[in-house]
Amino acid sequence: MNESKNANSAKPAANSMWGGRYANSPSEIMERINASIDFDRRLYRQDIAGSKAHCEMLIAQGVIASDDGAAILGGLDAVLAEIESGDFEFKTALEDIHMNIEARLKELVGDAAGRLHTARSRNDQVATDIRLWVRDAIDSLDSQLKALQEALIAKAETHAGDAMPGFTHLQPAQPVTFGHHMLAYVEMYGRDRARLADCRKRVNESPLGAAALAGTSFPIDRNMTARALGFDRPLANSLDAVSARDFALEFLAAAAICASHVSRQAEELVIWCAPQFGFIRLSDSFSTGSSIMPQKRNPDAAELARAKAGRIYGALTTLLVVIKGLPLAYGKDMQEDKEPVFDATDSLSLMLAAMAGMVSDMTVAPDALRRALADGFPTATDLADWLVRVLDMPFRDAHHVTGTLVGVAEAQGVALDALSLDAMQAVEPRITQDVFSVLSIDASVASRTSEGGTAVELVRQAAAAARERFL
Repeated sequence: MNESKNANSAKPAANSMWGGRYANSPSEIMERINASIDFDRRLYRQDIAGSKAHCEMLIAQGVIASDDGAAILGGLDAVLAEIESGDFEFKTALEDIHMNIEARLKELVGDAAGRLHTARSRNDQVATDIRLWVRDAIDSLDSQLKALQEALIAKAETHAGDAMPGFTHLQPAQPVTFGHHMLAYVEMYGRDRARLADCRKRVNESPLGAAALAGTSFPIDRNMTARALGFDRPLANSLDAVSARDFALEFLAAAAICASHVSRQAEELVIWCAPQFGFIRLSDSFSTGSSIMPQKRNPDAAELARAKAGRIYGALTTLLVVIKGLPLAYGKDMQEDKEPVFDATDSLSLMLAAMAGMVSDMTVAPDALRRALADGFPTATDLADWLVRVLDMPFRDAHHVTGTLVGVAEAQGVALDALSLDAMQAVEPRITQDVFSVLSIDASVASRTSEGGTAVELVRQAAAAARERFL
């Protein structure tokens, strides 16, 4: 009877983390919604680096004894080795990467581990970790963007003189070269790299030492920890240090813009692979087949790269919504910053790898590019320019005359340079035989000598300049 009474009246085990304040353990649902270890375990390298920098500073400032500090530093190295070897046991009950590492550290070095958290909070700890992680992500993505630019520049050099239609509204517009088209993306990705580099400057400030929100009464040296972790400086305000996530928003915004560029290029590869265009061919390495149609070659890598942009846009929107109504300083809502950042980084990294692979892999078909220039009267603007330059005709009048001549050529089913001089003079009597010197595709390309234009020599020069600027 007494045993039964004792069993029924026994309290649940105290919360292992908050036992001093909480007598009972959290519910299973609370544990599930509160835990982040399933995703924030990715921060383990950054968390251990931050803890080591903090520990070394505490030793230097005399806040903890050097022997305790040495035990902590050795224990952190041991924890890092366990995680990287796959021998570490992550526990949901310990919520996050910080407490998982701290608990294991205590198992390894004993009570000294409890001194590590002196003069800091999980608030400045996680803010430091995520900044370090985003900084590493920026550096990795920059390397991938550079590799993609290198692949594009190589294709531009090879095909600097291969004429193709330039499009507006996906309609033939004017002749350009394939190399010129590739260099357009080199410039886009260059701006993506610049945005990420600019974002990195604001990422690279240290929250460590801000503690929960108000700083600490311990004689810490925030500049020392900032230097040890490669930050440019400590963040100036302790409230801002733990509550700011605009660096993550800026990173996601830059990633979203970059993803839009990859998606646009992926769309062009999908179009160019179609037999109706046939501008390029992707090998088996970047194509798939059909389960029912044996003739199919599907550019699935390009299609998936195009689609993944949506995940990155979603990540940016997610974090904007999480942050928009939060009062200072920290709220547990901010735990939701990590998954969008991780997912967007993974998605963009895969997109960039796929695009660099496809650009290097693709075989360009110069004959198909040239055949496509037979449609759409792509040298019509050259005719209008000739009327202005040679006959001193106002451009709007030249535009009207050219439009009329295009209509005549269309009715006859011929290209502009196949119209007879008589047919042209029936519309504008002052036109001379010289007009035919500007109506060929090669003449059109060669004439575009303004800076940034598509003349072949300019394209070669631009490719060389891009190598110098970006690689």
